[in-house]
Amino acid sequence: MQAQSYTNELLAGMQRVEESWKRVRSDVEEAAIRAGRNPDDVRLMAVTKTVEPVFINHAISLGATLIGENKVQEFLAKKPSLEGAYEAHLIGHLQTNKVRQIVGQVDMIQSVDSVKLAREIGKESEKKGVVSDILLEVNIGLDPNKFGILPDALEETACEIAEISGVRVCGLMTVPPFDADLEKTRRFFSNMYRLYIDITEKKIHNIFMHVLSMGMSGDYAQAIAEGATLVRVGTAIFGSRNYR
Repeated sequence: MQAQSYTNELLAGMQRVEESWKRVRSDVEEAAIRAGRNPDDVRLMAVTKTVEPVFINHAISLGATLIGENKVQEFLAKKPSLEGAYEAHLIGHLQTNKVRQIVGQVDMIQSVDSVKLAREIGKESEKKGVVSDILLEVNIGLDPNKFGILPDALEETACEIAEISGVRVCGLMTVPPFDADLEKTRRFFSNMYRLYIDITEKKIHNIFMHVLSMGMSGDYAQAIAEGATLVRVGTAIFGSRNYR
């Protein structure tokens, strides 16, 4: 009886993921079209924090081939159970003492917020014979409770990080203040896009600006309207979760 109940719950969960994935994928495409953009220019990331591998694998089978994890240990614990072709990014804050564990295990580290962290990633990457793709995290809302490079320091920091062997700067990411309304959030996204274009036009060596990662479940439409090339969506795909 318990086994049957678990099976029914599992199937119901997979059905919810499928319906949500299709809805979000459609919403992303529509948001791009409304903004006069090609939907193919916006990547949809499925954020899998606290999500069990069975549901992640189902999402991958549906086309969610870009996944994002917040914690190093959680991703490494899940990785052996993940199936199919997928690209994985670390999107949560990375401590320098966890760099050795994650370098070479993900396709991109989105949350590089200091020269110190970039140097550690570069050092470990060279040890492993790889080049790590990274994004520079920008604290666009000047939120004292958030990590990220301050906008005024971005160009100088980007130039310094670009000189580090073992890393390749591929763009920018941000998380705006959670208490901002959608109008303010959209302004933050607009400011991020200006920074993204400004850095792009400077053509700095070892900076390849092709990713602007911004927008989550509650604001991805606004992010797309302001130029995001990648949106990170968790709750709208997998439902509310008990974060630990």
